[in-house]
Amino acid sequence: MAFSPDGKLLASASRDKTVQLWDTQSGIVLQTLQGHLSGVFAIAFSPDGKLLASASSDKTVKLWDARWGAVLQTLIHSDIVWGVAFSPNGKLLASASNDKTVRLWDAQSGVVLQTIIHSNIVWDVAFSPDGKLLASAPIDNTVMLWDTQSGIVLQTLKGHFGLIYALAFSPDGKLLASASGDNTVRLWDTQSGIVLQTLKGHSYIVLSVAFSPDGKLLASASLDKTVKLWDTGSGAALQTLEGHSDSATAVAFSPDGKLLASASSDKTVKLWDAQWGAVLQTLTGHLDDVTAVTFSPDSKQLASASSDKTVNLWYI
Repeated sequence: MAFSPDGKLLASASRDKTVQLWDTQSGIVLQTLQGHLSGVFAIAFSPDGKLLASASSDKTVKLWDARWGAVLQTLIHSDIVWGVAFSPNGKLLASASNDKTVRLWDAQSGVVLQTIIHSNIVWDVAFSPDGKLLASAPIDNTVMLWDTQSGIVLQTLKGHFGLIYALAFSPDGKLLASASGDNTVRLWDTQSGIVLQTLKGHSYIVLSVAFSPDGKLLASASLDKTVKLWDTGSGAALQTLEGHSDSATAVAFSPDGKLLASASSDKTVKLWDAQWGAVLQTLTGHLDDVTAVTFSPDSKQLASASSDKTVNLWYI
């Protein structure tokens, strides 16, 4: 899922081959974006909210007009596309694929500017806040840092002993967090590529990480049913948030930094006080695993996506 930058739209991607655009006030579906020939795995709005990118197992990325729902460009890989991300200035679009490449596209023309070749399948991509770096996660247990202008690899971050499931840059771009199947999270210095902290404490795979808006906290969600809050400066575990009865699948901080949301396979979403770690609400209503959560830009709404084929929109 993704909220538009102004918070008026919510986009959801599905294995039913469509993307839906919803009005966040009324909950009415405004557009059903049809054209993909297989499941859609990732979506992203451009920073100005005018474009929406969708990644699919049909080996394509589609660029849509977010207002009218018209497909503007179809960008082609040679295998499944797992992830997409816009650069902060909206000029570039990155896509990660099973074809062992990350491609950098001109977001307006759809022209491929760089094809960044990896040694294995790439699951995830993320731009640094200044747009100068691109992080990618191939399935060889490494993280790659690239120069977005030249496509040159600047750093290969090694040290994990399991697959990388999620990446996140700190708000100032100085840190990169990686969540791994080796039960750890690593914090890397983006300039030197040195690992600054190895966050140990989870007893099973870590699926999701998120920085607080001020960059002082990192949240991690694990198959061990817990969410942990870490001090990004010292690497100390500040809180272990317990209460889910099944795997914690995703975490997200509210933009105002006051709340943390966690999604779980126990069919619930929990809202936590981000400072004290107290559970404030347990949101029930989904009939199957909750797989993703995201806050609206004004922190007043929370969207949750579930394997029950629904998106729930909550008024905080």
